[in-house]
Amino acid sequence: MPLNRRKFLERSAAAGAGAAIAGSAAVPASAAGAREQDRGRGPKRYSFTVMGTTDLHGNVFNWDYFTDKEFDDKAHNDVGLAKISTLVDRVRAERGRGNTLLIDAGDTIQGTQLSYYYAKVDPITARRGPVHPMAQAMNAIGYDAAALGNHEFNYGIPVLRKFEEQCDFPLLGANALDAKTLRPAFAPYSMHRLRTPHGRDVRVAVLGLTNPGIAIWDKRYVDGRMVFPGLEEQAAKWVPRLRSMGADVVIVSAHSGSSGTSSYGDQLPYVENAAGLVAEQVPGIDAILVGHAHTEIAEHFVTNKETGAQVVLSEPLKWGQRLTLFDFDLVWSRGRWTVERAGAQVLNSNAVDEDPRITRLLGDEHRKVVAYVNQVIGTSAAAMTTAEAAWKDEPIIDLINHVQTETVRAALAGGEYGALPVLSQASCFSRTAAIPAGEVTIRDAAGLYVFENTLEARVLTGAQLKDYLEFSARYFVRTAPGAPVDTAQLTNAEGTPDYNYDAVSGLVYDVDISRPAGSRIVDLAFEGAPVDPAARFVLAVNNYRASGGGNFPHVAGAQQVWANSEEIRNTIIGWVQTEGTVDPAAFASVGWRLTREGVPVF
Repeated sequence: MPLNRRKFLERSAAAGAGAAIAGSAAVPASAAGAREQDRGRGPKRYSFTVMGTTDLHGNVFNWDYFTDKEFDDKAHNDVGLAKISTLVDRVRAERGRGNTLLIDAGDTIQGTQLSYYYAKVDPITARRGPVHPMAQAMNAIGYDAAALGNHEFNYGIPVLRKFEEQCDFPLLGANALDAKTLRPAFAPYSMHRLRTPHGRDVRVAVLGLTNPGIAIWDKRYVDGRMVFPGLEEQAAKWVPRLRSMGADVVIVSAHSGSSGTSSYGDQLPYVENAAGLVAEQVPGIDAILVGHAHTEIAEHFVTNKETGAQVVLSEPLKWGQRLTLFDFDLVWSRGRWTVERAGAQVLNSNAVDEDPRITRLLGDEHRKVVAYVNQVIGTSAAAMTTAEAAWKDEPIIDLINHVQTETVRAALAGGEYGALPVLSQASCFSRTAAIPAGEVTIRDAAGLYVFENTLEARVLTGAQLKDYLEFSARYFVRTAPGAPVDTAQLTNAEGTPDYNYDAVSGLVYDVDISRPAGSRIVDLAFEGAPVDPAARFVLAVNNYRASGGGNFPHVAGAQQVWANSEEIRNTIIGWVQTEGTVDPAAFASVGWRLTREGVPVF
């Protein structure tokens, strides 16, 4: 749906007026935001702060719905908007409400069972449906703008549009264009006025940029409806416009990491993690709130190649674990405000309590979701865990592959591809997932598959599968025969995340970690015989991998022979409900192992 220009202009004007009104009420002549030198004689100065979050992924409470207890990790981080709200209130109290803005860099409505419940179980799109918990929380906290993330599209355009409608702030995406008109499908920017004690307002523009990977990761929803050109291209188009419209400060909220890399190879001519390139190539930007990469960057400066200006970048840690503060010092010079200094820092949400205003607001929604995920759907004959699944072929990963294999095999039965052997890929998404012995709940099954991926079937040859497995095996750190093996140091070579190590079921093979990456797959066999390089197989594969996620070879270009819109997570839940009992003896086997010169590592 193309952008309604009148609606956009009205929303932008309202956002600016709201900031100005708040500023006039909160900024006396001696406000913390003003720093004058010899009032009336020295230059006029003004300071303000822009707070930022990113990759909230449906986290309102400091709660893990998959473990049904308070969130915790090794670093004792906390998560959630209720914590962020407390930090935001403190910053506003310290610096003056009218001297602050609050923005987000995307990936808001996917990631927890709370966000899933209000997209699928009790959807916000239903007639007289509920207001999304993330919209309720962000409205209550007082967000001024948010960029679109790629995961905003995971539930389809109608859910995203309804969420947009429920937000009191604009969702920004200057490079999310209507496929037919090539006009912005969402507001490209928002403009905000901050009132100073000097009678000269500061105009702050926030330009939103999203990730071009949406075009392949959520192709089924956006193909033919939206296109997503590169961030640098669209920033170069919009930043000069914002300056010509009178913006004194230009901030980019970019759902794009800063590394300059891509996870989908050459399928799109755009860089996935382009925030650093935007800062380097596009003049006129003062700061970039970075998202998408799930890393923490407190403060990083990039020199613009054209102007030599320093652009400050900051990425707060995901899920509401950190809050970025951009601090700007401005000086009035030659009839306009200019940025004299800009810096950034991050605040840790584990240093504060949850805001009771937010927890009370969404207490009913939280309790509904807790009750939902604790529904019993079957039993398990044995306990299974992912604790060692990153380096061992564990039954719990075999369960995922078994369900996927059965699903694809049934779908292809009797058809042109029904006689081909079906293999399956799966990753260890979480090292804390578990299926207990005894009763199995929805949260147990859902915890195996924390992403909203769907299932596809692609045809690959034996030679292509060998390449695929070699690429996957880069995940392990090269370890010489006889050298000590420390599992804490064995995986994630070159920063490869757990979700980009695939185990393939239906084949038998060794991964020789003493060899260099690219030559590690040994004794690859199918049904007791070496794999024929020319033989054809059907691979049950998730849509992220099939669309190029992780840049695995061959699969994205392979023939698709079946696809399903049902999330794999729900397929697993449905399988457990149908079977009633999960028995590892029925599906578990050791198909792969780590070795060094033929000697098993474990």
